[in-house]
Amino acid sequence: MTVKQTVPPADAALIELFLDSLWVERGASDHTLTAYGSDLRALALSLAQKGGTLQSAARDDLLDYLARRVQQGAKPRTTARLLSSQRRFYRYLLREGRIQADPTARIDAPKLGRPLPKSLTEEDVEMLLAAPDIAEPLGLRDRAMLELLYASGLRVSELVGLKLGEVSLTQGVVRIFGKGGKERLVPMGEECLEWLQRYLDEARPVLLAGRVADVVFVTRRAAAMTRQAFWYLIKRYARQAGISTTLSPHTLRHAFATHLLNHGADLRVLQMLLGHGDLSTTQIYTHVARERLKSLHAIHHPRG
Repeated sequence: MTVKQTVPPADAALIELFLDSLWVERGASDHTLTAYGSDLRALALSLAQKGGTLQSAARDDLLDYLARRVQQGAKPRTTARLLSSQRRFYRYLLREGRIQADPTARIDAPKLGRPLPKSLTEEDVEMLLAAPDIAEPLGLRDRAMLELLYASGLRVSELVGLKLGEVSLTQGVVRIFGKGGKERLVPMGEECLEWLQRYLDEARPVLLAGRVADVVFVTRRAAAMTRQAFWYLIKRYARQAGISTTLSPHTLRHAFATHLLNHGADLRVLQMLLGHGDLSTTQIYTHVARERLKSLHAIHHPRG
């Protein structure tokens, strides 16, 4: 019989204190908290097997752990995430006076190439938006969600969590509380407004069937849709539309950003619309737009 290992109580308590601090001080999302918690519990279990603890771990202990994870098949991006979790945790312990030195201070992160975000052409987006069957309440809901996602560049988590009080149809904006609790107002285009109004008038009452919900987009159970469920829908509609581009949950967000830049949007404005805290995060889209301009030049210029 296999005995299930558990994280030593002292380590488990430290992890919970750290996660609480992330939530209180930085407004970290549930997804972020789950990822940090999982990474640190795995580290704690590994250290416990050798009689160590999170608080007593030295640089060599962490290097040994990361090396074993690489041997087990961890990719550079996974290794970088594991080290990031450890850095945040040990900086917290150092700040709280629970350790005298940060064991991650002299550990270098693996080199990562910065991949360009996958995007869709404007024609692909039109086909994707037209894929849902708008004769059905669920199809009308999905069309409104896709339209809003493309019109506003919201994160999927922001879309599925959007509440009625955060939408102003008269002003044509949505009020978003993004990462770290940062608030931003994002405009919606006329096309999106029309589909959203139609969904609210025709489909949402049918899906609620007399029940009450504060989220904008509801399931047949009158509950909010999950990120995973909506991601499944996007993939299904992409197949229906014959789109062969590899999609990610952020594909329409990337398309929103890239198409705005292609049509002359200012990078600072795009930063505000996307809710990026640092302009360098937004600047990656200039590379996407540049590749698009190069391809157009090659096709249309006499000496392309």
